[in-house]
Amino acid sequence: MAFISDPQTHAHVDIPTDIFGDDALLRSGLKLNHLRMIVAIEDSGQISAAAEVLNISQPAASRILSEMESIVKTPLYERVARGVVLTTFGLALARRARKIMLELREAGREIAELKTGKGGAVFIGAVTAPAMSLVVPAIKRVRSALPGIEVTIQVETSNVLTRELLAARHDFIISRIPDDLNPRLFQVQEIGVEKACLIVRGGHPLLKKKKVATLEDLPRYDWVFQPPGTLLRRTIEDLFLSRGVPLPENIVNTSSLLLTCATVCQTDAIAPIALGVAQFLATHKSKASDVRVLPIDFDINVRPYSLITVKERALPPSARLLYDLVLAESKKAAAS
Repeated sequence: MAFISDPQTHAHVDIPTDIFGDDALLRSGLKLNHLRMIVAIEDSGQISAAAEVLNISQPAASRILSEMESIVKTPLYERVARGVVLTTFGLALARRARKIMLELREAGREIAELKTGKGGAVFIGAVTAPAMSLVVPAIKRVRSALPGIEVTIQVETSNVLTRELLAARHDFIISRIPDDLNPRLFQVQEIGVEKACLIVRGGHPLLKKKKVATLEDLPRYDWVFQPPGTLLRRTIEDLFLSRGVPLPENIVNTSSLLLTCATVCQTDAIAPIALGVAQFLATHKSKASDVRVLPIDFDINVRPYSLITVKERALPPSARLLYDLVLAESKKAAAS
């Protein structure tokens, strides 16, 4: 018998030494539903929500949790005001269970690819600028090598994308690691520096000025920002604060590029977006994309973005090929 102290509760737990055998958990009755349950509990923090994910009743979910605790012979969760939290032992099991579930998913994908002879499916996420400048041309190239490939792309903020990556909903992302996440969880390959600009509608009052706009000209206008805490927004806010210029007061918050453009085109609002995206929009003649890059007397430089994967999580062949093509596109762009 071994005695282990749970760092969260400081309680001593009796652990029979025979559970540490190579296949002890399997021999003790651990099943796939147990793994799915512990992952769902970690994600949701509620037994009822985990039961919904697994499409079972709450009593059945509680029974599965009890079975797991009987198998591992230690508490895996504890109740709190708003649900449940995993103990140190529960977190350890959830971390391993998530990897097992991911490997099973990847095995299914690989078998499906072999059966159909097609290119398989790839799931990626990207912030807006590299999605347009790197992912689109990479997809064009990958289709030549794998004609049947299906690529799913989520364009979102770094805060959203990194959490989706950790939840195994993406193979890789092109993004930045938020300050509140542990960088040791990720494998990072820096691939580009993003420059941003400000966009306004054609005919905007600031475009009629003979001189370029200064920072002091901008606070009195409405603004369209990404949600609070996102990198581009923080970059703009830091510019105002560092120069002692009041922050804009009339703000619309959205992560949608389409809604940003629609608001800019129909009002006198100003919006910061990636320079490459703005140049793409400004070259189109439709009314929906009637935006102009506002000439300004200052630079907006955003922190570099990277190709990001989760450590110790291998990419399937189709995802690896697309990853390599995105990396090649980034080197081509840097050389031009």
